[in-house]
Amino acid sequence: MLPVISEAEALTHLETVLTALKRAGATDADAAYVGGDSVSVSVRLGQVEDISRSEDAEIGLRAFVGRQSASVALSDFAPAAIEEAAARAVAMARATTADEYAGLVDRDLLLRDPPRDFDTDDGGEIDLARLEARALSCEDAARAVEGITNSGGGGASASRSTFALATSHGFAAARTGTSHSIYASVIAGVGERMQRDYAQSSARHLEDVESAEIIGTRAGERTVARLDPVKPKSGALPVLFDKRVSPGLIGHLAGAINGTAIARGTSFLDDPEAQLFAPGIRIVEDPHRPRGQRSRAFDGEGVATSVRDIVADGRLTGWLMNASAARQLDLAPTGHAARGTGGPPGIGMSNVHLQAGSTRVSDMIAGIDRGVLITELIGQGVSLVTGDYSRGAGGFLIEKGEITRAVNGITIAGNLKDMFARMIPADDLEFRHATNAPTVLIEGMTVAGE
Repeated sequence: MLPVISEAEALTHLETVLTALKRAGATDADAAYVGGDSVSVSVRLGQVEDISRSEDAEIGLRAFVGRQSASVALSDFAPAAIEEAAARAVAMARATTADEYAGLVDRDLLLRDPPRDFDTDDGGEIDLARLEARALSCEDAARAVEGITNSGGGGASASRSTFALATSHGFAAARTGTSHSIYASVIAGVGERMQRDYAQSSARHLEDVESAEIIGTRAGERTVARLDPVKPKSGALPVLFDKRVSPGLIGHLAGAINGTAIARGTSFLDDPEAQLFAPGIRIVEDPHRPRGQRSRAFDGEGVATSVRDIVADGRLTGWLMNASAARQLDLAPTGHAARGTGGPPGIGMSNVHLQAGSTRVSDMIAGIDRGVLITELIGQGVSLVTGDYSRGAGGFLIEKGEITRAVNGITIAGNLKDMFARMIPADDLEFRHATNAPTVLIEGMTVAGE
């Protein structure tokens, strides 16, 4: 398994692009390369259904003429194609309206040292036979669970991707990472009783992916547990967000503290140091975590990244910003620029986690007389403008301190400010994804059932 081109070759192409942009009349410019190689296998009912392989490589170039700018993407790296794309980008920039906040990030914020190696590439080659075997074993284990009646399929994949960035004011660096995943989705029951669930595992290194048998068995057991769901009576109830879904709450926070949303006035938050959570709550971003899903030494504009608290002792520590948002808010970039090939940088976090609490999940459940444990969320009913939260959900009923019956087709609602203030994290944090959180208890949410 090899990248379409090496990091050195990618940076050479970017140097050629920048030279062409300067020659075409750009006053400043940057260019990003995104490329990789991936293989995936999908199976169903013990048979391989599909094997797909993709190789792609693209460069997104951005030309500035003063404060005017435009972006162009190209996948043909021949010299003539690069020259044509550069000329087109500069011509487009000259035709746009000037943006006083546009421009490259200040030079003194750029990563100066060679990027650190965060062990994101396991150096492995693809063994298609082993990939097929893992996918089949995972689905077989799921189908072997008593009560499973059908399969939605399973699969395994492996990929390696490279990102490179170069700017006209002297930055040039690249990073490469691998990714491996496995999953199974199965069905229990028949007719109107049918229920579906899944399990999956992914990691940078193949050795860190959970075994096919564990994932498959988990998928089967989760599915059977969902049979014969009920709807609880509507009311204000304590809600436990299982760690399958609790990271989404951190995702909503990230959207609300996005500097672009703040600059546009489209976030329900307005104080960068608000006491949003209870004292003791800590949310950490660690872009330097070894083997992290989003580990990176530099962001999408070349700014050096750092480990930081997003929330410290329950209080926000500021907004997430790229260069444009920082100029609008008269603040400094924070190393959160996210760059692809399709336009100017956006904003995004790296590896983030909500620090675990000290209470066991079993003790949380034992303390609930009547409530719900949520394992699935449906729909997009979250407004980051108002903070209103309303999602379809499924999971399990908690009665007199015990998990009793499955629930489905309910709605949970609240406001993110209130939810954040009441959030109590359990002690079961695991680092499996780019955003991680333990099980979270939120008291007094509105649950709409019967």
